[in-house]
Amino acid sequence: MDCQDVRSHLLDYQQGRLGPELDRDVRAHLETCGACANAEAVEQALTQLLERRLPQHPASLALKRRLAAQWPSRSPAEGSWWSRWGRSLVPAFAVAVVLLVALPLYNELAPVRQKSETASMVAEAVNDHLRMLSSQHPLDVESGGIHRVKPWFAGRLDFSPVVSFAGDEDFPLQGGAIGYFLDRKAAVFVYKRRLHTVSLFVFRAEGLPWPTRGLEPIGSVQAYTQVVRGFNVVLWRAGELGYALVSDLDATELRQLGMKIAGSA
Repeated sequence: MDCQDVRSHLLDYQQGRLGPELDRDVRAHLETCGACANAEAVEQALTQLLERRLPQHPASLALKRRLAAQWPSRSPAEGSWWSRWGRSLVPAFAVAVVLLVALPLYNELAPVRQKSETASMVAEAVNDHLRMLSSQHPLDVESGGIHRVKPWFAGRLDFSPVVSFAGDEDFPLQGGAIGYFLDRKAAVFVYKRRLHTVSLFVFRAEGLPWPTRGLEPIGSVQAYTQVVRGFNVVLWRAGELGYALVSDLDATELRQLGMKIAGSA
């Protein structure tokens, strides 16, 4: 069962309308697929918000009588207010009701939706790092210094990666490679810290769901940090470029490297 199949069954899965076998398949997929698990969480949050906001309660009889008593009476010749204006105002009432329900709902769902989108970026960074670690030939160009690695990307990408940190004794630069981040090509710079490998992905930033909450200063940028499956991830954006720094290195040491990179980018 692939992601598209699972997402088409999410509502039925949450409401217990799937058969035993299909229910097991969906549950097994959600336990192993972070993206679909996030989609299921968003779907569940939406359902809960709708259930909380949509119930309506009729006006009491006493209120109806008070309104009727205060409503100005009209002669038969004049006709009722509704008969003259009702049809033209129905669309406006419908729009008002939709706005009253949808706008608060949208505002409450926004953090949930952003959390899910940010989680997809973090998961992508970890997966790309793992692919690099498992590759038999992870580096396309061995380090001869930043002035050898960085020019190697010319003509191989549709942008120029802005990375000036050449590595040092604490974080030596190992080399670089062409990779991917989500739907776009990325420049991969690989650093070392003792026995730990650190991947830096540089890519075009436009069109991606960059987090706006939970940011903290790292060097000259505002960055988002998270731990996933034992890997620390640091995400930030600088101008037209996005950066994802990933490693199983201690979070404090990875921040130190992030400050060196962000300060020199």
